[in-house]
Amino acid sequence: MPTHRTGFRSHVTSPTVSRADVGLRSERGPILLAVMLSVGLVAIDATVLATAVPAVVEDLGGFTQFPWLFSVYLLTQAVTVPLYAKLADQYGRKPMMLIGVSVFLLGSLLCGLAWNMTSLIVFRAVQGVGAGAVQPIGMTIVGDIYSVAERAKVQGYLAGVWAMSSVVGPTLGGVFSDYLSWRWVFLINLPVGAAVLWMFVRNFDERIEKASHKLDVLGAVLLSVGGAALLLALLEGGVEWDWSSPVSVALFAAAALAIGLFIQVERRAAEPVLPLWVFRHRVILPAILSALVVGVLLIGLTSYIPLYAQGVLGHGALMAGFALAALTLGWPLSASNAGRLYLSIGFRNTMLIGSVFGLVGALLLLTIDEHSSLFHLSVPCFVMGVGFGFVAAPSVIAAQAAVGWESRAVTTGATMFARTVGSAIGVAVFGALVNAHVTDATGHANPDLEHLAPSVLGPAIETTFIGSAVVAFVLVAVSLLMPRKVE
Repeated sequence: MPTHRTGFRSHVTSPTVSRADVGLRSERGPILLAVMLSVGLVAIDATVLATAVPAVVEDLGGFTQFPWLFSVYLLTQAVTVPLYAKLADQYGRKPMMLIGVSVFLLGSLLCGLAWNMTSLIVFRAVQGVGAGAVQPIGMTIVGDIYSVAERAKVQGYLAGVWAMSSVVGPTLGGVFSDYLSWRWVFLINLPVGAAVLWMFVRNFDERIEKASHKLDVLGAVLLSVGGAALLLALLEGGVEWDWSSPVSVALFAAAALAIGLFIQVERRAAEPVLPLWVFRHRVILPAILSALVVGVLLIGLTSYIPLYAQGVLGHGALMAGFALAALTLGWPLSASNAGRLYLSIGFRNTMLIGSVFGLVGALLLLTIDEHSSLFHLSVPCFVMGVGFGFVAAPSVIAAQAAVGWESRAVTTGATMFARTVGSAIGVAVFGALVNAHVTDATGHANPDLEHLAPSVLGPAIETTFIGSAVVAFVLVAVSLLMPRKVE
């Protein structure tokens, strides 16, 4: 655990208020609203493009390239999270948030002006670079200006943003594509983002004593290269190329080499971009591991539940979306109430309750078959969503509470990065399970899942349900690692 740097502390100019005075109409309300809007921008942008893809492809072409619109955004967002987090601990939250939102808006503008699929993919990468700052620094700002007890209530506001974004995003994408232009999917970000920038500039007063810092440039480069290679290998392996192909082997080798060198560099760096002590901390390590496991489970649900509802149960896209919406309903409901639990029974017990919910939901998935109703499919999603809400928010808040201001952003960023890595691992593992079953059943590798017969697709996806149950047991074990007392 590093010692606190003297002469380096942030003071947010907000008066002492009662616990009840934490809403949007309080004196800190404008800052909270700015965080909510900025997080909402990024959350909506992660889903808004999905329903606009047909219109984009019709206009720009490049059908075989369009999956990169999602992959490149995820990659650049993920690898920049730890970098922004470290800079926020060194130079303050406000400048990094302003830079991140500004880069995101620049990427949005360029995406709206894209002239072909290649340019759109490049500009989506720019968007991702900006988005990497928003969620970790937003969560860190909340940790700075609210006490642990106050965050029990504030978390409900942030959870509501994610729930609303999951519904608003696809809807906006469809409306813009059908009635205006797909370009408005990106251009609509500009006025909202401008309002976010204005609110941060006007309301967030952060005073930091000047101090000299040594940037860990080599560590940042190695982390970015290693993280990008690892995520790319996990996301595209078995899809764009075979797992045993030279490309896949080269990516995993590059990731291992870069991460190995990164560890050596961080041991000697004066101000490491991702201090290795966070992986040894008794509170932060369980938070990181729980975020990783939640990322694995989450990608399994979001990737295969809608496909099962459509390809096996025979429902349309809209009804399939309703099945997954149960997840986005359960998560904010529990997250907004998690504070009451961890204030009374502690972070560890709250996370344990959530992990048990996650396990029960995963076991309920095992009861699904080709004769199940849509309601039957929705119930496990809702139960697992409840579990995620009781695990995700308390684990981050516990990690933030265990460190001082000068390490809070790095700690938050590490948990956010871990969830992204978990999602990439989930893509690889669950995709391998499905492909292995389909290959055994049909003799063809890497098939078009959407056009498989239900008799083949159903059992293939059901292997991911078994995988989810196994991973849910791991979540329970990880929750038990959180100490009873967070200091």
